[in-house]
Amino acid sequence: MNDFTRPLTGQTVLVTGASGGIGAAIVRQLAAEGAKVLIHYSRDAQGASQLLEQIGGNGWIVQGDLSDESGPEQLWLAALELAGGRIHGLVNNAGIRTEIPLEAPAQQWRAAWRREFQINFFAAADLCRAAVAHYRVNGGGRIINMASRAAQGGYAADALPYGSSKAALINLTKSLARSVASEGVVAVAIAPGWVRTDMAEQFIAQHGEAAAVSDIPVGRMASPIEIAELVAFTLRPSQASLNGATLDVNGGSYIR
Repeated sequence: MNDFTRPLTGQTVLVTGASGGIGAAIVRQLAAEGAKVLIHYSRDAQGASQLLEQIGGNGWIVQGDLSDESGPEQLWLAALELAGGRIHGLVNNAGIRTEIPLEAPAQQWRAAWRREFQINFFAAADLCRAAVAHYRVNGGGRIINMASRAAQGGYAADALPYGSSKAALINLTKSLARSVASEGVVAVAIAPGWVRTDMAEQFIAQHGEAAAVSDIPVGRMASPIEIAELVAFTLRPSQASLNGATLDVNGGSYIR
């Protein structure tokens, strides 16, 4: 392949939550376009190792517990060491969705919010901070934050922490885009609607597929590869003017 078909050649990218679903699709796409990928996992070491094999060993696996306050910093340092001291892109893909009703006991309610914000937002913010510091002295880099349609138009009452944490992630992306772009740091958010993942399958099993796609004009969920292709595109060195954008991938179910 030539450079036109492998536009990410020479780039090293850390992808969090990379061992399954959207994360795994992102890893495969980035590798196909020439990047070396740092495959982050929390518990699924086997899945991460198999994914590394699938991309021909063109990268590394790196463990990190993003639910722990010190986890993001430890992950970044471990990834940086594996990569030989240079990371060009960060994809904050790791996330959870907790269902907690408004009527839940106060202790459970607060615990759900804290855990979800830790993984979906605080860990991403810590990694963004580390990435910016690294990019400032190494010629710049990219930050891609995986948000959600849930952040754009409000969300279900039984999953308020998810929509709220993703909304915070979009604001973080915009703030970084305005604050550090002059130093070579490009920040972009991607906001998918329903994507055909295990999370979607659980919803379908409970409520039926018709309920999941009823408000999607194209009549289907997105596939993980659709998201992966967009992530790879935003990481191309030629796409600096995407800085600050929130890219909606929801089949027309939410239009700004």
